[in-house]
Amino acid sequence: MAEPTRVVIAEDEAIIRLDLKELLEEEGYEVVGETGRGDEAVELVRQLRPDLVILDIKMPGADGLSAARYISRDRLAAIVILTAFSQRDLVEQATDAGAYAYLTKPFQKSDLIPAIEVALGRRAEVAALEREAGDLAEALAARKDIDRAKGVLGRSGYDEQQAWRFLQKQAMDRRVKVAEIAKRVIDGTLEAPPR
Repeated sequence: MAEPTRVVIAEDEAIIRLDLKELLEEEGYEVVGETGRGDEAVELVRQLRPDLVILDIKMPGADGLSAARYISRDRLAAIVILTAFSQRDLVEQATDAGAYAYLTKPFQKSDLIPAIEVALGRRAEVAALEREAGDLAEALAARKDIDRAKGVLGRSGYDEQQAWRFLQKQAMDRRVKVAEIAKRVIDGTLEAPPR
């Protein structure tokens, strides 16, 4: 069974905070932290590493938008912004601050749960894109190293196919990636016999 989604609630009105906690726990979420201050919300998120943080816009210490900026900058949690206002500029500010979903008060459970699921889904998409971009950057760097290593091997009389086979065989024999062998060839720590 999957672990419950961990949530921090930052809402300065205690009654709303209590209602939120009850709603979330009824739906199987685990509320791991609560506060009525924006600055404390950032600290709670850093300490507790929840999956999601629900932030009210108007709070003492730091407003929800400021807290959202800190949390999203470090990619600590998915963010849902709560507010009593639905002005377009606030929605844009919330999005710019890193919120994945936005909810106006008073809200119903039928509004809250989809907003949470959207926020968690968007965070998962962003994380997947970042991993993919990292993988692509790594693959591009490896490709460049392999091409450079082939050039070095070419100076020892290897044609492209022979150079590739040499890199592959060395990688298999040493149980490392071809890119690692390519780096060794480039920096001269692995020399190929002349052809």
